[in-house]
Amino acid sequence: MADTLEYKPPKVWSWSKPSGGTFSNINRPVAGPTHDKELPVGRHPLQLYSLGTPNGVKVTIMLEEVLALGHSGAEYDAWLINIGEGDQFGSGFVAINPNSKIPALVDRSGTQPIRVFESGSILLHLAEKFGAFLPEDRAARAEALNWLFWQMGSAPYLGGGFGHFYAYAPTKIEYAIDRFAMEVKRQLDVLDRRLAEHEYLAGADYTIADMAVFPWYGGLAKGWQYGAAAFLSVQDYRNVQRWADAILARPTVKRGRMVNRMSGDPSEQLRERHDASDFETRTQDKLVGEQS
Repeated sequence: MADTLEYKPPKVWSWSKPSGGTFSNINRPVAGPTHDKELPVGRHPLQLYSLGTPNGVKVTIMLEEVLALGHSGAEYDAWLINIGEGDQFGSGFVAINPNSKIPALVDRSGTQPIRVFESGSILLHLAEKFGAFLPEDRAARAEALNWLFWQMGSAPYLGGGFGHFYAYAPTKIEYAIDRFAMEVKRQLDVLDRRLAEHEYLAGADYTIADMAVFPWYGGLAKGWQYGAAAFLSVQDYRNVQRWADAILARPTVKRGRMVNRMSGDPSEQLRERHDASDFETRTQDKLVGEQS
């Protein structure tokens, strides 16, 4: 092993110094708000507070998909939550999601607002609300939910495990990287074997399961995550590649990937979305052009 200093855990852990790494400024061992800040509310029935991370993209893809089916009740305002600056610890956001994680949704279409947090819960809420992308047949519905919750349970090994130690940790720890690389490759193989036999994860139809898995594992396959495509030999998972390409070709997915995005090509960054026309008029390249 390359690690030379052995860490000996104390009998009782205490928070005595910054954890280090990319997100050390926002990591803390307690919950609750750090400051008072109310959330804005737009004119649409659905208010989304999010960021264009894989978890955030799941929901904006779903919203764009439902709108494309003609459900006007799916119109939404997407407000930017900059997690690097600690927006998720504002009092308004914590009131919607006490876990201080994006995305969070408030459904204001009824007589009483409904808060929905956790991306899988939001996908399920929207699928049931609009009767879309979740099969009615019990067996097919169960299969879609199997893969939806597979993603919810598996992605922390990809993001919090592999992604953290490979890309964000202050030091490279061979054991940690090897441990989580092995698990991520196993997960890719799980997907590849499933997609060798089915067009989409739940079977012949595109569902919320695909929307949940694509931003994480499709992104990994296409080289967007952690700069690790070569390290993980993602090109070897040919069925995952085929599936990811098919989903990426959907115009709704292209739009969903733009919303609340803060990195990459400025023409593909729509920091906030309040109207369908924003994709043409409010991307970051156009906003910067107006200011210059």
